[in-house]
Amino acid sequence: MQSMLYSFLAGTSTALGAILLMFFGAPGKKTMAILLGFAGGIMLAVSVFELMPEALELGSMTVLVIGFLLGCGMMYLLDRVLPHAHLSESDHLDVENPEHLRIKQGSVRRTGYLIFAGIALHNVPEGLAIGAGLESSPELGLAIALAIGLHNVPEGLAVAGPLKAGGLSNLNMLLFTLGAGLMTPVGTAIGLLVFGISETLIAGSLAFAAGAMIYIVNDELIPQANGMNSHAANAGLIAGLLIGLYMLA
Repeated sequence: MQSMLYSFLAGTSTALGAILLMFFGAPGKKTMAILLGFAGGIMLAVSVFELMPEALELGSMTVLVIGFLLGCGMMYLLDRVLPHAHLSESDHLDVENPEHLRIKQGSVRRTGYLIFAGIALHNVPEGLAIGAGLESSPELGLAIALAIGLHNVPEGLAVAGPLKAGGLSNLNMLLFTLGAGLMTPVGTAIGLLVFGISETLIAGSLAFAAGAMIYIVNDELIPQANGMNSHAANAGLIAGLLIGLYMLA
């Protein structure tokens, strides 16, 4: 029950991105860089200092390496089959420009749907990570859920921007964004069905979560954050690492 609650809260944070866009417009690049860097710092701290050591303690180095590589491989395959649209890829969409809204509005809306599908699928292994962390300890599960929740806010912006530019109402834009985030508890529910089989499987799941999260940090969060404002990104990353370590202490 606790894992589903954490996962639900982390997943629905995508809706915050849509709400921010509805009421305030897209946040500045420096703010986004800090947020992305902060989420990346927490995810790195959780993965390196908790998930991997716990996986090694419950299993073996072989289980750790295999689980880690499977986590990285899963995210790589998802990117190959359905590329994970980054927030920077929708920066050119001027959602407040009426002239822009009249040009190829249907095409822009379809882009939004594709981004929605990509983020929804990517959220499933993130839900698995929350479930695996909670199998180890409540503190670890909470730390992972917090990191993923922060990560999901800019993902919500990435979904909401093209959908708004494509002419969807605020309500429909919010529902699509929320739907993408709710794939996170779906992943957690899948994990709950298999985590209790053996300690070896739990160890592999923890390593899998570490691999998936580190892939996300290196493939998405750090490059996007640095592209927006490298100094702000570094500040966010350092703060995230320190707070992540404090949460796990």
